[in-house]
Amino acid sequence: MFRQISAIKIMTGSFTHKVLTYLTAAVWLVNGLYCKFLNFVPRHEQIVGRILGEGYAKPLTILIGLAEIGMTIWILSRIKPKLNAFLQMAIVGLMNIIEFTLVPDLLLWGRFNIVIASAFISLIYFNEFILSGNSARRS
Repeated sequence: MFRQISAIKIMTGSFTHKVLTYLTAAVWLVNGLYCKFLNFVPRHEQIVGRILGEGYAKPLTILIGLAEIGMTIWILSRIKPKLNAFLQMAIVGLMNIIEFTLVPDLLLWGRFNIVIASAFISLIYFNEFILSGNSARRS
């Protein structure tokens, strides 16, 4: 009976880690491909234009979108996942602090965006530094 419960916990932790990993990758993919590269959410280009200059907005938004698609691939590859998680947290944090300061009027939820970003950073941290570590120790 005890072994069955342990196996269920291991599978659940591993399953949760995989789901959160795919969810995180999906956030990067949607923001990179749909919002920026394909420009289905023009507000992203406006944010880049206001911060980095209107003349550079379109090409830089496309490059940022490609970088976010690259982040998706890196997340799914599971190559150096802790470094990847650290960079995700740093990028999301820095980007949102800059946007909070310079262009809060263009953000989907205004200054409240920083709360959403903090929750996303916490999710990344939990998934890679807590949940992933627990799953590895149980194996």
